[in-house]
Amino acid sequence: MGDLVRFRGISLLVQDALFESIDDTTPVCAERPKRNTKAIGDRSEAAVLSALVRTGYAVSIPFGENHRYDLLIDDGSRILRVQVKTGRLHGEVISYSCQSTHWHRGGSARPYFGQVDIIAVFCPQNGKVYLLPEKEFVATRAHLRLSEPANNQRRRIRWAREFELA
Repeated sequence: MGDLVRFRGISLLVQDALFESIDDTTPVCAERPKRNTKAIGDRSEAAVLSALVRTGYAVSIPFGENHRYDLLIDDGSRILRVQVKTGRLHGEVISYSCQSTHWHRGGSARPYFGQVDIIAVFCPQNGKVYLLPEKEFVATRAHLRLSEPANNQRRRIRWAREFELA
């Protein structure tokens, strides 16, 4: 049926049937796994929720998945709608989307103007959360800069430190 195979510190039950049809002439197709954007989004949402609670916000999760926002936060004087996005670190810049895309539903991209109050960006590479108010939204993609640019540009830069959730 199966043999118990032992390696230093590891024991595995190996099914013989897994290896019966494999020979040295069979090409190995190391197919890259499909990126699971739902799981990536869920991890970012969990990280943002945790950071918000740690910093003293009351957080609510809306029922269902058909809302333009992922979370509701109460800062003591108002309730704000929060859309969570995953940021990608490219050098000294965190890139994130300011729109929702539904290419699997016929192809559409819609910005969040007037529909959410905050975009919360979680960057897995540095583990930080950034909160951007609606006045910082753009229609497509935006960037947060971590350090000074090489070309000394200063205008129209969103500095990550100004939006970081402490």
